Amino acid sequence: MNEDLDFLLAEADEKMGKSITHLEKELAKIRAGKANPQMLESVTVDYYGVPTKLSQMSNINTPDPRNILVQPWEKNMLEPIEKAIQAANLGFNPQNDGTLIRITVPPLTEERRKELVKKVKSEAENSKVSIRNVRREVLDAAKKLEKEGVPEDEIKVFESKIQDLTNKFTEQVDKMVEGKEADIMTI
Repeated sequence: MNEDLDFLLAEADEKMGKSITHLEKELAKIRAGKANPQMLESVTVDYYGVPTKLSQMSNINTPDPRNILVQPWEKNMLEPIEKAIQAANLGFNPQNDGTLIRITVPPLTEERRKELVKKVKSEAENSKVSIRNVRREVLDAAKKLEKEGVPEDEIKVFESKIQDLTNKFTEQVDKMVEGKEADIMTI
C-alpha cells in the first residue's frame, strides 16, 4: 500500500486511541457508588491566592469503598479545602476533624444511578462521534491522494482498513460503557 496511505492509517489509529483515552478519563470521574480519589479531580482550592488542584496540595486516599480521606500538606489549608469541596457541588459533605478531611460517599439512589448511566452513554456517544470524525477526515485525505494519482484499488483497500479500525474502536467504546454501566447499576 502507498506510504501516504500507511501514514494516514497510523494517524487515524493514534487519534482514535486518544478518543478512547479521553473516554477512560471521563468515565473515571463518574462515580459508581464506590469512593475513588478521582472524584475530587475537579476540585480547586484557593492556595494563597492561586487556584490549585486539590491533588497538588494534599494526599487523597480511600481506606474503604465508602470513604475518601484528604490529608493536606499544610494544616491551615483544612478549612479552604473543606469549603472548596462543598463549593464543587459534588454531593459530598466533608467532615473536618482538625488533621484531615473525611468524606463519606453516600450510596446512589436508583434515580441517580439512571442519571449516571445516561451521562456514561452521552460520553460514549461523544467518543464515537470523535472516532467517526477521524474516519471522515482520513477518508477525505485519501480522496485527495486518489486525485493525485494513487491507484483506486489501493484507496479501496485503505477504506476497508479504516472501516475495520473504526469498528474496532467503536466496539472498545461499547465494552467500556457496558463495564461502567454494570458498575453503576450494581448495588
